[in-house]
Amino acid sequence: MISVFELFKIGIGPSSSHTVGPMRAAHAFATSLDDALPRTARVEVTLYGSLAWTGRGHATDKAVILGLAGQIPETIDPDLADAIVAELSEAKSLPLCGHRRIPFDRTTDIVFDTINQPPSHPNTLLFRALDAHANLIAEQRWCSVGGGFVVPENRIDEPLSTTVPVPYPFANGDALLATGLRSGLSIAEIMRANELALHDEPKLRLHLDRIVTTMMASIDRGLRTTGELPGGLKVRRRAPDLRRSIDAATRANSAMPHAPMDQVSLFAIAVNEENAAGGRVVTAPTNGAAGVVPAVLRYYRDMVPNSTPEGMDIFLLTATAIGGLFKRNASISGAEVGCQGEVGVACSMAAAGLTAALGGSNAQIENAAEIGMEHHLGMTCDPVGGLVQIPCIERNAFGAVKAITAASLALHGDGTHRISLDQVIATMRQTGADMQSKYKETSLGGLAVNFTEC
Repeated sequence: MISVFELFKIGIGPSSSHTVGPMRAAHAFATSLDDALPRTARVEVTLYGSLAWTGRGHATDKAVILGLAGQIPETIDPDLADAIVAELSEAKSLPLCGHRRIPFDRTTDIVFDTINQPPSHPNTLLFRALDAHANLIAEQRWCSVGGGFVVPENRIDEPLSTTVPVPYPFANGDALLATGLRSGLSIAEIMRANELALHDEPKLRLHLDRIVTTMMASIDRGLRTTGELPGGLKVRRRAPDLRRSIDAATRANSAMPHAPMDQVSLFAIAVNEENAAGGRVVTAPTNGAAGVVPAVLRYYRDMVPNSTPEGMDIFLLTATAIGGLFKRNASISGAEVGCQGEVGVACSMAAAGLTAALGGSNAQIENAAEIGMEHHLGMTCDPVGGLVQIPCIERNAFGAVKAITAASLALHGDGTHRISLDQVIATMRQTGADMQSKYKETSLGGLAVNFTEC
């Protein structure tokens, strides 16, 4: 199974596959040099596929520099990241693995290769370490496969999930439902039992608390931070103004009946503006879709009567089970399957989590997850300018609202439906395979080419 520790990871924006993953891959390469570190005089990095086409807008070069310099997404201070990269870029050097300083020019030592196609995955990085005589010391190829997950290219076909035995293994939605029927456990209880086979209770408790705290903090920071998002599109943060408008309508007793959905949209926009600015967010399951789950979780916490911290745990554990099914049996990478694999999966996870927190049965949870994805099938990933801003920020708001709608529809039924979650996951995978590459996070099609900058 894929653990809550793997699916919900704390990092920085703007992209889990183009920022978080490359930083982790660069850090892994640098630390792997080990005894060869004193002999390393130069490092070259080549980015392929989607990383090459949209890596500048997604800050992939910044992430690579930070990773090589010994930083990791979980602990780096996002407020200092730009300053660190600026200093290293000006000095044209970096402290490899945080220690030995070597020459490094980001304009020549990071190559965006848009000609050669990677053989295994569209998000591929090549790292090469050379000695003072330009002799090759080490070479590694890594794939950033979505959600911050990275694997060596020669191991891309190996399962990403943990191989430690768990008491309730399941490989698909039908098996998950069957496990619930046999055991009498809810999906959240199944996940908790499996997690406790991997981690002790205090560690699990700490991680769940950290995830909730980070998600809520990303909303709160997005609600109060003004200014223009980086990247050149001149997109201004809207969340603070939206918040003032919604609050003013509430105080004037003129709020529309759909005001709660306005709040949900606001929460999602706040998170994704933080992500676009390189702030601290949680992959849920990716950075590009980082606003959906927090927005629906905040809706549960703040707007559902009698909500509880235990309900939030149930939400996250259930969402993990659903996200893990997509990760295992399809993809959560926009570069592989389009935005259906990011916002679509996030909507499915949030719909399932909310249904569970509201007391839904396992069948209703599976139904909600199926509804959430069914109405994202075929969604392209076509970020304007290679930036996670247009249409990504608003798209998270719609994903969050759809998740609540999906949960409501499922809760009004008895869990019986014609299309299963497994069938929708298979359809999503097939649709992604059929989708032209220009619609899969390359900014070569869709809105990315039909937007005219004035």
